[in-house]
Amino acid sequence: MGKEFEIVSETVIEGTPQQVFDAATLGNSGWLWPMEVEPRLGGTGPFGSVVTVWEPPHHFANHMEGEGGFFNHLDYLIEERPEGKTWLRYVHSGIFFDDWDNQYDGALKHTAFYQHTLGEYVKHFAGRQAAFADIQGPAASGTAEAFELLRSALGVAGAGQGVSVQAVVPGVDPLDAVLDYTNENFIGLRTSTAMYRFFGRNAFGSVVGMTVHLFDDGADAAAEGAAWQTWLDGVYAA
Repeated sequence: MGKEFEIVSETVIEGTPQQVFDAATLGNSGWLWPMEVEPRLGGTGPFGSVVTVWEPPHHFANHMEGEGGFFNHLDYLIEERPEGKTWLRYVHSGIFFDDWDNQYDGALKHTAFYQHTLGEYVKHFAGRQAAFADIQGPAASGTAEAFELLRSALGVAGAGQGVSVQAVVPGVDPLDAVLDYTNENFIGLRTSTAMYRFFGRNAFGSVVGMTVHLFDDGADAAAEGAAWQTWLDGVYAA
């Protein structure tokens, strides 16, 4: 039997309400994953959801339902703040059917990372679409120590949030990046033309993964994604 959950996140973002609204409804490839939203009340949203609130640039929500009482609801409330900033209240509610505590813990921590990444996107890449790649580690990256192994392989072990780092991956230009997010489950790297997000989903019963968001015109996400896949497989080959 399912049990309902609600996750609430409040974030102050450097950008305008319109930029935040557009990021949530048009620019998902830049900070989350590519999704389509039909821009109207009652329009279709990701995974068969329906747009239940469309009030640009201040309020957007979508909702989906399924068998057994399943539902998933996302709500973005957006307000202007002084000095070119915007307040975002994001609410994700729904039902988890299995392993509720672990799923909730994972969703809560993922939400914090995604909302931070949304803020990075609006501040540095607002209005730009991204070439996107999603890479999953091998089964060996599901162990308890897997994410710390990735952290060492990236060369960011012990580095603090906000510092400049360089990562070297064969087949990818050297990454002169800012470590914009780091904790026991997630790492965020941002360059002048890209964002790289690393997910320690080994802590939630899955494997380590990452996403690539490339903002250069003509960027080849497939080729770069393949290079990262080879590197990630190699990290855990031993």
